[in-house]
Amino acid sequence: KLVEVPYLGMEHQSSVTYGNNYQNGHNGHDISGTGWGLKFDYIIIHESGHEWFANNITYKDIADMWIHESFTTYSEVLFIEYYYGKDAANEYARGIRKMIANKEPIIGYYDVNREGSGDMYPKGANMIHTIRQVINDDAKFKSILRGLNKTFYHQTVTTKQIEDYISKESGIDFSPIFNQYLRTPQVPVFEYYFKNKKLAYHWINCHENFNLPLKVTLNGEETWLKPTTDWQAKDLNSEKTSLAVDKNFYIIESNITN
Repeated sequence: KLVEVPYLGMEHQSSVTYGNNYQNGHNGHDISGTGWGLKFDYIIIHESGHEWFANNITYKDIADMWIHESFTTYSEVLFIEYYYGKDAANEYARGIRKMIANKEPIIGYYDVNREGSGDMYPKGANMIHTIRQVINDDAKFKSILRGLNKTFYHQTVTTKQIEDYISKESGIDFSPIFNQYLRTPQVPVFEYYFKNKKLAYHWINCHENFNLPLKVTLNGEETWLKPTTDWQAKDLNSEKTSLAVDKNFYIIESNITN
């Protein structure tokens, strides 16, 4: 059911409450600032998305509320991708970053009825978007989303269960990435410089074991780097010194060459 109410809206099992005044956007506004947020009624899509993450898979402790809101916010991205294409979806995902505060961790305090930061919506969705880039296989990524709902059908779960499932099914240990984005308010900084036909790079402002791989365009060629918190160097074939990180990774890049 879709039930009209005098407030914006709320997810409920089998009955989404609705108060978005029959207009596109979030109360008529595009939360992404990209234009794509005005292509759909935010409350219908977001709250209906909760039938998968919240009403099918439910957290055991409200501290893990990101399991509801991060994935459901990402369902908005998937909706746009289905109707308007992947470029539009990517723009929307990047656009909602402007709402991220990065003041508190996404995960709250356990056993005291304390949810985490509101960043669980835009930052959590961008963490999922970043993980999607690393998996680099959209069919596998979407099968993981479906698999989560099949494996944990009508169960209450913990963050660890969700983390372990994604790592197992993707074949990639995402625990350092989850630790970074869920348990700290810091945005990792990819710091690099060029010198003597070499590219030197590492991660700073991050969890000690952070090791997010990055897709970059280096001197005009797309390639993957595997930075850690230790400096690494890559030999170059020329004196050219251009590097651009794929913008779908939620990180900060800093060229310290000069």
